[in-house]
Amino acid sequence: MWPYLFVLPAVVAMGFGFVFPLVSVVRNSFYAGTFYQMQYVGLGNFRALADDNVFVHSLANNLRLLLTVPVMTVLALLVAVVLHDGVRGWRVHRSAVFLPYILPAAGIGLAFGALLQFNGALNQALRALHLDFLAQDWLGSPRLSIWSVGGVVVWQQLGFGVVVFLAALLSLPNEVVEAARVDGASWWQIQTQVQIPQLRSTIEFFVVTEAITVLSWVFTYVYVVTGGGPANSSSVMEFYIWRNGFAQGSVGLANAAAVVVLVLAAVLIGVYLRLRRAPEEKGGVL
Repeated sequence: MWPYLFVLPAVVAMGFGFVFPLVSVVRNSFYAGTFYQMQYVGLGNFRALADDNVFVHSLANNLRLLLTVPVMTVLALLVAVVLHDGVRGWRVHRSAVFLPYILPAAGIGLAFGALLQFNGALNQALRALHLDFLAQDWLGSPRLSIWSVGGVVVWQQLGFGVVVFLAALLSLPNEVVEAARVDGASWWQIQTQVQIPQLRSTIEFFVVTEAITVLSWVFTYVYVVTGGGPANSSSVMEFYIWRNGFAQGSVGLANAAAVVVLVLAAVLIGVYLRLRRAPEEKGGVL
């Protein structure tokens, strides 16, 4: 019993910090009312979500933000490959690219909020260059607001991808690359046929991690940059949960929306684990 007694404090801490809140969220999704007076409604909250245009639009915005994942993956791979190729001062460049990832999200949101305003620095620069046709109301347009948030997410998360891919590239054996060079392979062939294929597991990890990020970790950017507007055009599920659970006191509806986010994240994690097991199963068959 001694090993279990040593593990017990960590298990209890995880139970209070993770399992209990998770069970509470799932339980409360079947109740309606405030924190102090809850009434069982079964699946009523989930039916209300399906009929709520704001929630449907928020969910659609999260799915739109998934389009930023391949963009940041390709950009991070490209930057990592260039830095790995021996660019002078690559360590300094790596630090500069990684810096946005460790900056406070609220500060990033405030900076981009000022940058992307209709009379902000970006549009003023475009007008100074006589490119007025490119100046847009990046935050005030229902059509562009969610994509502006997506651009901020790509800028902030890019450094994480660069560091992850660069670390994976540095761990690859040089013998394979040298053999490819001896065989006359070009730089492009070495990258696309030798090095990048060896990063498959790292790419899968990054894609799943960033997909979960854009599904459940973009509240700060939406809250600070656009406030969910205009007219809920940039609202995401996190913002919907906050507004209903804290601003309006609809605890049951907020918990039901949180369960939806949890299910989507669980699906992505399941896909990732399945991708990781596939090569092992093939190896076992062979």
